[in-house]
Amino acid sequence: MSNSLNMYSTAALAYLGDSVIEICVRERLVKAGCSSSAVLNKTALEYVRATAQAEAMKRILPMLDDEENAVFHRGRNIGHTNTPKSATVAEYRAATGMEALFGYLHLAGRKERIDELFDAAYPI
Repeated sequence: MSNSLNMYSTAALAYLGDSVIEICVRERLVKAGCSSSAVLNKTALEYVRATAQAEAMKRILPMLDDEENAVFHRGRNIGHTNTPKSATVAEYRAATGMEALFGYLHLAGRKERIDELFDAAYPI
């Protein structure tokens, strides 16, 4: 991982990555023509639940380079104390790894890579 990005904790990367993924989801839904806030919120949940993120991560894992893979694994291995009832520990860990990856890519200024991975993670 880039030395300048090493200064950020994995938890901070995951925190930021959560919002990066949320923006990607919202942008996709708005561009798809969704206009009702109720529909937008309900549909967005289908993307951002830990179970959905874990499935999405399975799709993009083979696409990651060594550095991205290392960031994902760092995020996945954060000590989790609170796991949602709707996901297994493994799913929650994979989701956190995905969030860390997207946070890292955002800080690295790699918008095209974020878009590429998001589109592969959540094919239309």
